[in-house]
Amino acid sequence: MATAPENDSDGTKNARNPTLERCLEVLQDAKNDSEQFAALLLVTKVVQAGAIDAKTRRRIFDAVGFTFLNRLLISRTPDGCPDHIFQALGLTLLACFCTDPSLAAHTQVLNKIPTLNEVICRQHQDNLAMKPVIEDAYQCLFAIAETPAGQQHLLDHGSVSALCLTYQSQNHGHSRALQLLKILLNTMGFQCWKKSKSELMDVFCILCREFCQSEDSKKFELCEILSFFLPSPPSLTNSPLGIECLKNTYTGLSSILKSKLTVSQRDPALKLSSCLLSDYGIDWILADSRRARSKFLSLLVNLACVEVRLYLEDTVLEEDERQAVIAACYGIIEFGMMTCINAETLLLTQEQKLQLIDIMTEAFGAVVYYLKQVDLEGMHSPFIFASVRILSAWLAEETSSLKQEICDLLPFLVHYARSLFSGKVEINQLSCQIAKIRLSEDSSKSAWPRDALRFLLPGLCHLTAEEKPREILIKEGFPSLLLLYFCSQWEAFNSNHQSLPNPTDVEMSIQTSCGIFLNLVVTEPDFVRQEDCFSSLLSLLMKSAPSLVVNTDHLVLAANFVTLGLMIYRILSNSSVTTILRSSQSFARETEEQAKNISQLSGHSVKI
Repeated sequence: MATAPENDSDGTKNARNPTLERCLEVLQDAKNDSEQFAALLLVTKVVQAGAIDAKTRRRIFDAVGFTFLNRLLISRTPDGCPDHIFQALGLTLLACFCTDPSLAAHTQVLNKIPTLNEVICRQHQDNLAMKPVIEDAYQCLFAIAETPAGQQHLLDHGSVSALCLTYQSQNHGHSRALQLLKILLNTMGFQCWKKSKSELMDVFCILCREFCQSEDSKKFELCEILSFFLPSPPSLTNSPLGIECLKNTYTGLSSILKSKLTVSQRDPALKLSSCLLSDYGIDWILADSRRARSKFLSLLVNLACVEVRLYLEDTVLEEDERQAVIAACYGIIEFGMMTCINAETLLLTQEQKLQLIDIMTEAFGAVVYYLKQVDLEGMHSPFIFASVRILSAWLAEETSSLKQEICDLLPFLVHYARSLFSGKVEINQLSCQIAKIRLSEDSSKSAWPRDALRFLLPGLCHLTAEEKPREILIKEGFPSLLLLYFCSQWEAFNSNHQSLPNPTDVEMSIQTSCGIFLNLVVTEPDFVRQEDCFSSLLSLLMKSAPSLVVNTDHLVLAANFVTLGLMIYRILSNSSVTTILRSSQSFARETEEQAKNISQLSGHSVKI
């Protein structure tokens, strides 16, 4: 007979339960199914009577094992016994065992998923005795979903389709089915839609319809859930059913955002709007007229800007749940900014664009104010990265506003970029969606992206053309950092260009870096003569330019290399550094030949 664990008050308490001890003795010594079944009935009463500790639960499992449990789940109920009594008993024990993560991940539990799916889908609304069985099945499914590989097993065994059918049929526990679907879609959305597209689309349509028609608290609950069910574009815009879903979603969001709400009611609407703008642009704003569409978009951007200002101007520098909402607001603001500067977008009038630019400028002032307060310890927060990213997008388009504030922030931006670039940072992920940055809800650690410079480069290219910010950047050692970044990007581009996830982004980063270096070379020749990084840059350009010229797919990049190399050579040709003198003669000859080649390939004359 097993003994109670030592130094465990709960275990000792359960171990002294005479009923439980007698049941465990019978289970261990049972000679036939009748004895084992009788003991199990008593065990289930003990289990249901109250919570038991993990060690006692493990003792019960060791006494029962999977063999008899499997027989309970598949055996037919004998005549004269309540329906599904064996299955009910088996699921009660299985739910108890699944509270132990190691048991929930056991293959003998995972192969029960089809049985669990069948239980939750079964039509037995009027059978009160089956409701505890369904609750046990859901407890098992949720426990499996929390194991490392559990969600993949649920997907492989058809749980997504089963959960969708349960919600459509409004079976007992359908609200729990929706919550489990939310968990699966959050971590495996693409795979879920690929495997069970029609079933998920049916549920999504139901949710959108309910969201549009509801006028109570359920409307806000659905608003929060819908963002997890959004299929990837262009799934909704390519079918009448999808268009109907978008229209219902727009109607529901319009009703929410035009009402006077509390923060907890408005936040889900802003998050859902951000997701829709990121995935479907303005195509989901299915208002009756262009004027109504433009007014709704203006309202959305205004609300996002107000939320950003309220949060960033008044908050303390610590993570909280509202940072996910503010990051969503960043996505809305960025879309509004792109809409204002895109001449081909005729949705907004010029007056509306000017009004939005003014309020967005105020919001970016709040972002600058917030970043100025960041210390070294809080620098590697995902929310800081999101804030730097949205500010970078604004600086790429607008550098005439907040000039002094931006100049004051430049030392931080250089230090921040250098800190991320110098090594991977292990951080806890933050749940938010901002443009193309998607962060998972789980608390596991992952390598945070180091490439803040990629977002900062366009704005810094504009700023290096102005004297005051250029002086600050030079003082902060930005040219040396830029050379390191330039070398790493060129190495990645040149070594395995085709396998890069975003080769165009890498090439654009290299081109923008050339533009920044060119601004420094043209405006600060004395600094170029004194700074060693420019001689290193010239050496890199000399070695790299020949391989670019022969590739007609990268003529713009080749022209950047040749132009920048010639400008640096012109300054450093009189340098006392003999290595530069020797190499510059060779570079001049090579460059002249490369310029001719570029001229011939592009059809334009290039003068050296």
